Amino acid sequence: MQMILSHVRRAVDDYNMIAGGDRIAVGVSGGKDSLLTLWAMAELRRFYPKPFEVEAITLDMGNGLDFSDVARFCEKLNVNYTIVPTDIFNIVFNERKETHPCSLCAKMRRGALHEAALRLNCRKAALGHHFDDVVETYMLSLFFEGRISCFQPVTYLDRKDITLLRPLIYVEEDFVRKAARALSLPIVENPCPANGYTKRQEIKELLRTLEKTYPDLRNKIFGAMKRLPLKGWG
Repeated sequence: MQMILSHVRRAVDDYNMIAGGDRIAVGVSGGKDSLLTLWAMAELRRFYPKPFEVEAITLDMGNGLDFSDVARFCEKLNVNYTIVPTDIFNIVFNERKETHPCSLCAKMRRGALHEAALRLNCRKAALGHHFDDVVETYMLSLFFEGRISCFQPVTYLDRKDITLLRPLIYVEEDFVRKAARALSLPIVENPCPANGYTKRQEIKELLRTLEKTYPDLRNKIFGAMKRLPLKGWG
């Protein structure tokens, strides 16, 4: 747990993610990544030299998930918890019947999260993207778009006047899994019909195969991104 917090604090410091007096909304899907982000931000709040507040927000996609255990977890962390009802699942899978639903779903979720954060007077929102997400997103852009690109550790959206933070960027997914077990995080299983059949999953499996021959491949890719540097990663 100390290692996780150390990596999170290093990311926060490296990219100046937090200013004194910030109210930061954490988007909590119920998955291990977002729950660990919430835990880390709540823990960091206790000792970080710049005081800040944390809010937790879950978008209820309208597919019947139970977030009561997440609510109890937030209470234990002394974090205010808001569940926002949406009709995203119905729109994407029933009305639109999207063949490739991930892009539209992600766009709708982002919009709903930003609006909810602003209603709670949060000008920053923390997302659960970790080290492996960074590498996979870089490879997705390279393989499927033919460009060198990735999301940034800190992204300011001027149209919404909200800043997105990714405090887990130095934390590998394997450590996220171990932390989830150690903390008994109240994970809500994802019943998404597209889960496991995405381009991201293809890249994840490709990297796993390549690492049998090149064990340090992900670290080399991550290092190359920072040395280029990609915009926002310098």
